[in-house]
Amino acid sequence: MAEKYRDELVAKLGKLVAINSVEGKPLADAPFGEGPRKALVTALKMMEDDGFRTVNLDNYAGYAEMGHGSQLIGIVGHLDVVPAKKEDGWDTDPFVMSEKDGVLYGRGVADDKGAVVASMIAMKIIRDMGIDVNKRIRLIMGTNEETGSRCLAHYVEKEGSVDYGFTPDGEFPGVHGEKGMVQAVYRSRKTGIRAIEGGTAKNVVCPRCTVSLDRCSFSKKKLEDYFNNNNLEYSIEEGNDLVTISLQGVAAHASLPELGTNAISYLMCGLREAGLQDPFVDFYCSHFGTDYDGSGVGVKCSDQYGPLTLNNGMISMKDGVIEGTIDIRFPVTMMSRQIVKMMSSHLADDGGEIEILGTVEPLYFDPESPLVRSLLEAYQEVTFDTKTMPMVIGGGTYAKGIDNTIAFGCAFPDKDYRIHNTNEYCPVDELLLQAEIYVAAILKLLAL
Repeated sequence: MAEKYRDELVAKLGKLVAINSVEGKPLADAPFGEGPRKALVTALKMMEDDGFRTVNLDNYAGYAEMGHGSQLIGIVGHLDVVPAKKEDGWDTDPFVMSEKDGVLYGRGVADDKGAVVASMIAMKIIRDMGIDVNKRIRLIMGTNEETGSRCLAHYVEKEGSVDYGFTPDGEFPGVHGEKGMVQAVYRSRKTGIRAIEGGTAKNVVCPRCTVSLDRCSFSKKKLEDYFNNNNLEYSIEEGNDLVTISLQGVAAHASLPELGTNAISYLMCGLREAGLQDPFVDFYCSHFGTDYDGSGVGVKCSDQYGPLTLNNGMISMKDGVIEGTIDIRFPVTMMSRQIVKMMSSHLADDGGEIEILGTVEPLYFDPESPLVRSLLEAYQEVTFDTKTMPMVIGGGTYAKGIDNTIAFGCAFPDKDYRIHNTNEYCPVDELLLQAEIYVAAILKLLAL
């Protein structure tokens, strides 16, 4: 059904991947920078050229629509991406989509530009079927999902929510629960560190960290032994007064920190192992270390759907003050106030302090609800996979920002598309399969 759209899908996705839509400096007509605005305008033009009604909501978000009726089915995707640089370990330019053996590579081919284009194709298939579309079907495209989802808040303020919706920014066969979030920062000026820099985004496990220290403040041999024992790539450059250490980790989404190797954490713990006497290093190692279960800040917990996770994404130093980011994902059966209370006695010591910036409550749908059941049936009918069931995830999606919506796709079970990592990829056949699943899902929702 979707195969005849293969070339069109690849061409459209290539155009969108070529736009670096990482959030940038706000402009008068571009609230999240020129890249996200350009991606939105380009995507809307694609849908307009295909004959769909389109609306641009102040370059925050936009939508393409078909059908009629009072009820609204929403497909909610995003066009912004997390940062990517070839020097971080990409085999190709992340903003020039490449294809090898039927697999596409580039930033956004999976998260979430690929899913948006698959949704575009699904809407074309529905239209070309010639059926009576008795509800409005709207592909909503945002430009700030990775950095706060203010785009979707603006959409909801202008247009309201949907009657039935899915966001192709999670996993198949559906996500009926999303963990809550606590965002925080840690700070310290009690340190002998001269400079430190690491991380690409708050919601990504830090893939690389560099620190400058006074010479002879630690044992170089012990540090090298620690790195080698943990199979870590590193460099140590010695100058007249300073030594600069760079450590390579492995990026992963903050909701799955166990899939990554946090360069900040291993660098700090390595320095302490090497004998560095520094209040901030002691603070970091006692509050975070190389664990990601939150035990160092008193929040280790879990429920039947999974454990709490904690990620340190970015670190920097300015005017003698070190600052880093904390991203906590907590169980769906808990509330943010419980997590904050558990942290209350672990927020400061002589080496640093932690400040809570904000919280997001969990999202939960009954697995037997009409929305979850309909999407599951659509997935099963197309894939014949009747074993995999809807799940709870640590990632936060657009579903938290708009009523009556769950995450549905884009990831297939047990697949790692290196989302938020180097060499992000997605097979063309899987994008076409996504489109067919979305067609089946829309048909199910039209029947409700």
